[in-house]
Amino acid sequence: MAFLLDTHALLWWLAEPERLSPVVQATLADAGQTVFISASAWEIATKLRLGCFPTAEILLQDGWSLMESQGFQPLPLSWSHGLRAGSYPMPHRDPFDRLLAA
Repeated sequence: MAFLLDTHALLWWLAEPERLSPVVQATLADAGQTVFISASAWEIATKLRLGCFPTAEILLQDGWSLMESQGFQPLPLSWSHGLRAGSYPMPHRDPFDRLLAA
């Protein structure tokens, strides 16, 4: 089974792991577990600029190498994902959530 780690959980794992449950911590620490990262530089920079993720500075400083060192994989996003995300009705207001749903 693979897991999708959202940006909040990624930031907690890197900066405040005690905020995650022991089960989630064990899953993320398991080198044999496939973990996809939903975070993009666009989302992190946007949320940091808006003051939503004060701990996101760690990702902007160390970038993708920090996530790779954890063994996480990028969530592959395609042109069709973007088209689908852009066509969802109003209940999906957050552009990042729209892309994850697509």
